[in-house]
Amino acid sequence: MNYIDALGLVFQPFTLMVILASAAFGLFVGSVPGLTATMAAALLVPLTFYMDPVPAVGAIVTCSAMSIFAGDIPGALLRIPGTPASAAYVSESYLLGRKGHLSQVLSVNLLAAVFGGIFGTLVLMLLAPQLAAVALNFSSFEYFWLALIGLSAATLVSTSSALKGLISLFLGLFLATVGLDVVTGSPRFTLDIVDLMGGVSLIAALIGLFAIAELFRKASTIDENLPPPQQVSGPVLTQGVRTMVQYRFNALRGSAIGTFLGILPGAGADIAGWISYAVSKQFSKSPEKFGTGYIEGVVDASASNNASLGGAYVPALVFGIPGDSITAIVIGVLLLKGMTPGPTVFTQSGDIVSAIFIVFILANLLLIPFGLMAIRAARSVLSVNQRILFPVILMFSIVGAFAVNNAVFDLWIILGLGIAGWFMEENGFPIAPMVLGLVLGKIVEESFVNSMIKASGNLVAFVDRPIAGSLAALFFGIWILSLAVRARRRFARPASA
Repeated sequence: MNYIDALGLVFQPFTLMVILASAAFGLFVGSVPGLTATMAAALLVPLTFYMDPVPAVGAIVTCSAMSIFAGDIPGALLRIPGTPASAAYVSESYLLGRKGHLSQVLSVNLLAAVFGGIFGTLVLMLLAPQLAAVALNFSSFEYFWLALIGLSAATLVSTSSALKGLISLFLGLFLATVGLDVVTGSPRFTLDIVDLMGGVSLIAALIGLFAIAELFRKASTIDENLPPPQQVSGPVLTQGVRTMVQYRFNALRGSAIGTFLGILPGAGADIAGWISYAVSKQFSKSPEKFGTGYIEGVVDASASNNASLGGAYVPALVFGIPGDSITAIVIGVLLLKGMTPGPTVFTQSGDIVSAIFIVFILANLLLIPFGLMAIRAARSVLSVNQRILFPVILMFSIVGAFAVNNAVFDLWIILGLGIAGWFMEENGFPIAPMVLGLVLGKIVEESFVNSMIKASGNLVAFVDRPIAGSLAALFFGIWILSLAVRARRRFARPASA
């Protein structure tokens, strides 16, 4: 590839102006609960009609990278994830902030995002065709096992009792079944409500379970003389660098997991964060600290989120298969510009593809100055009186939930799940397994049904493919290892007492 010509395409005044404007827009959208990175990319599409391919794709790449990071900011400040990708470790980040480590956790979010994003981009540049070929070998059998591995994260990330974690998980799985049956197309648990035919909106559920539930919790203490929240202070970047050096292997591991999951069509950052956080807890020397405000899992998951963005472009560019919803938008933009993603795009439009790679690197480097400005701006959010701040958060939550589907019914969802989330946490039921069940429930069901149809009901088919068999072994290995570790700790406790 000719990177010299590609540099000329990227470092043009108009292209750089578009990238900078998209960075600011992405930071704003990502920091507002409910407004996702996909929504930010979609809002930019009309503007790209009048641009050349490089600034058009550059706008979407930069905006999505900024949005994923910006979703961490309201999570650490208010325990409200700005994007679904931030939900896996939102409680960890918030508790770290309450302990006085707000600057540390936000700087780690920033640097881990940069590290993961550049890692994913380098993999995209060096190994795109080979990795895409592996991803194409994934069928419904492999996706079934991958989704089960993701669901296993529910038990690993749960800090309460195993029973309460499972109850929360099954509630999420139940919500995932609402809508039309995968096989027959008949309504399930819709209560004859047309708006539920498409299922429970994930964004509305997240806003309800995190934002509205948190507002219910805070409303009961608004008149109490609580200590002021920790402010962003000190050398922000230095704190993050020290932590990243300490947990450099975690950042590398999270980046590798995120890139791999990004390459798989349909996986993406939302699942990557959960799995990376669960893997981090499973292999940590201090797993008991997870869920109490511990930085280790945040490093893994933050790096994984942004690494998955680069990985998703592998099947998108090489075979024209979108890795996630954002790359689906990018493929549409490229088609509008007369470019057909596929194996020939590297020869016919090699300079533009190289320019896209450079934009990826540039977007992740721009994360540092733009992210630092966003972190510093958090100071003004924390200084706002709670009687003013909470209604503003509620307003953004309502707008974010409504804007996804333009459906008033989604507002009832956020209210209902907000009350449910508040009640659950007041009684020790974790929210994370419920969210994970909602995210992965449809994938498990659809993959299982499709696989059973293909195999004519033969269960052996689930393990007779090499990749499927390996994932099945990994799934059972995770559970056996987890149960063995718990049993060892249980027997070791009386001996040490």
